[in-house]
Amino acid sequence: MARILVAEDDPVVQSFVARALTRAGHTVTSVEDGLQALEALQSGDLESGGAADYDLLITDIVMPGLDGIGLALKVTRDRPNLRIILMTGYAAEQQRAHNLDEIVFDVISKPFTLEQICRQAEAALA
Repeated sequence: MARILVAEDDPVVQSFVARALTRAGHTVTSVEDGLQALEALQSGDLESGGAADYDLLITDIVMPGLDGIGLALKVTRDRPNLRIILMTGYAAEQQRAHNLDEIVFDVISKPFTLEQICRQAEAALA
């Protein structure tokens, strides 16, 4: 199906999202922050052995190093067709993200269910 990159600094949420999307038939690469996500987008993950052509980026907004909004802004310059979903548990960050409607497919609020994240991913990929 699709290749999805998940950037999330909380290992529990990262694992939850990756497992949900893998069960839905997608190939998922998980990283801990925005800087690692940029690296994965530029050089590919070790398993694929080369540059990764991701179909979807799902990223937390609040992360160390490079946050999800900064990541989205950097990614869209080089990959304008990459779909992006932002995740957040903070109302203020969600409001800040809505200023990015042109480059972000959607913002999903934490906590979310397995079904909700899979539904959002499928909608973004459609």
